[in-house]
Amino acid sequence: MTQEITLFITDRDGKTHQVSAPTDMNMNLMEVVRAYELAPEGTIGVCGGMAMCASCQSYINSSHLLPKQSADELAMLAEAFHVQENSRLGCQLFMTPDLDGLNVTLAPES
Repeated sequence: MTQEITLFITDRDGKTHQVSAPTDMNMNLMEVVRAYELAPEGTIGVCGGMAMCASCQSYINSSHLLPKQSADELAMLAEAFHVQENSRLGCQLFMTPDLDGLNVTLAPES
């Protein structure tokens, strides 16, 4: 049985989208954004989800308990532009039932 969660994603133009994401496909936030075409092609997930480019940087607006950041994610955010305290790389946030209702804003294109 497929379980889907609801996400609220504000794109780079300031428009908020309510989208559904499956939790049984090992998808990450960056892949959800790409699947719904919420960012122009070639502007998000440039590195293919390897935590090497920060093109999928997002600001977490809700109080969800997120997985701890890996050393790779921390290193990439240390070099990225527009980083805020609530910045995370979308490619490192995998869709789980715990993320139902997650509210994020895509960071400006670097």
